[in-house]
Amino acid sequence: MDGSMLGSVLTFAVYLAAMVGIGLWVYRRTVSQSDFVLGGRQLNSWVAGLSANASDFSGWLLLGLPGAIYISGLGEAWIAVGLACGFAGSWILLAPRLRVYTERVTDARTGGESDSLTLSSFLENRFNDPTRLLRGVSAVLIVVFYFFYVASGLVAMSALFDQVFGLDPAPAIAIGVGIVVLYTVLGGFLAVSYTDVVQAVMMWLALLVVPVMAIVALGGFGGLTAGVAEQSDGLLSVVGGTSFNAETLAWESTDTLGWVVIVSGLAWGLGYFGQPHILARFMGIRSVKDIRHAGIVSVSWAVTAMALALVVGFVGIAYFETPLENPEQVFPQLIEAMTHPLVAGILLAAILAAVMSTADSQLLVAASALTEDVYRGFVSRDADPRVLLWISRGTVAAVALAAAGIALWGDSSVMDLVGYAWAGFGAGFGPVLLLAVFWRRMTWAGALGGMVVGGATAIVWDIVDSAYLNTGLYAMVPAVALSFAAIFLCNGLGRVTGAMAQDFERMEAEVKGAEGAGGAAKVKGA
Repeated sequence: MDGSMLGSVLTFAVYLAAMVGIGLWVYRRTVSQSDFVLGGRQLNSWVAGLSANASDFSGWLLLGLPGAIYISGLGEAWIAVGLACGFAGSWILLAPRLRVYTERVTDARTGGESDSLTLSSFLENRFNDPTRLLRGVSAVLIVVFYFFYVASGLVAMSALFDQVFGLDPAPAIAIGVGIVVLYTVLGGFLAVSYTDVVQAVMMWLALLVVPVMAIVALGGFGGLTAGVAEQSDGLLSVVGGTSFNAETLAWESTDTLGWVVIVSGLAWGLGYFGQPHILARFMGIRSVKDIRHAGIVSVSWAVTAMALALVVGFVGIAYFETPLENPEQVFPQLIEAMTHPLVAGILLAAILAAVMSTADSQLLVAASALTEDVYRGFVSRDADPRVLLWISRGTVAAVALAAAGIALWGDSSVMDLVGYAWAGFGAGFGPVLLLAVFWRRMTWAGALGGMVVGGATAIVWDIVDSAYLNTGLYAMVPAVALSFAAIFLCNGLGRVTGAMAQDFERMEAEVKGAEGAGGAAKVKGA
């Protein structure tokens, strides 16, 4: 084993051991199903904000986005613009109301105040669903789409281990899954959230260090832009006009981006209103009063991290004389080309952190859906809390194995898998949750219609579009539009009960009271 390999092995080993150590540290604090799923709703603003980032920005941020910029240039930045707007919107519009509503809503079965631990249980209680279809359908959507989402992270993990150690996909995925499952099973939500903080810091610092080193080597920003323009002027245009040909390993002129591509990129931002693993951070923060600060931390991290990821893509174009065969490897290739083996090991561990920080959150939400919404919801409502806790731990491993199978035998890129799952969650849950916390007259029938139509459209759109329409429009756009339409068309089939109206008024009063208290404290501090 040469010095380069040894440095990377030692760095990865220390990092993985630290993640397991955090899981062991919080193991004794995880004694109930509530602790395992939402950490007892005790996250402070810094942990909630950074954990939301780490659970969101997976291998896509360090592999997919720089790779997309490497292929087509600045035209791919529309996705980042849409994501920044959507992320900020979710913290402003959804976070305060969802935090209060999920804890205060009346239990649909007992009539007492519930503590809804999952989105599925919240939707059933919010709409007093007499059919229980909301809980069942939403749980199915969560589990199905998370298989693909977790698989995207495992594909990225496999590529990283191949790049660094030359490992085949099977052992690479086995190692990664084993570590993630271990600390998630041990500490649940708290372990996932605390490891997320470490991983978010690692990701951001790696995205800062690598482009700065490369820009200095290229002679400053002038050298960077000159190097990119030398390949193609279209790479620096917001409307594109250039694409990388993987066969000739050269950039070629193409048509400029039309409205379809730009709208599709911006539409990625709509997905934030329906991602269960991100919304869990809104639900797990200790108080609605902490949300403003958490949102500032989170959005600031997200915007700067995406901007740095864009720069990484451009740096790769200018830095490498021979174009890369796999554009999604531009970030790890830059690390290995410019840094000492020990430093490279630390920076490459940041890519592993990006993958693991999303995979653990998604595994936890999928396991919670199976345990809390399927087993407890339909099989044994009065199950012992300790039994539920161990069932949750077992389902984490089961979901991980299923996702590993998709990653090993599927044939899709990181970007493709993320895009598919992102649209499914965004359209299946986003419109429903937004209207659920803002429209007091919404009923279970409208919610079910929106969820089914949005989720189904996200699944079949690419097939229908490629066979009949050929628009190239991202599935998020038609799926969200049809979801909203279905909500309004089906809403009259249900009714609003007195308890539902009281819950809504109580939620609004508590949110407005917290916002007023925050404003008063700000004035007093000034």
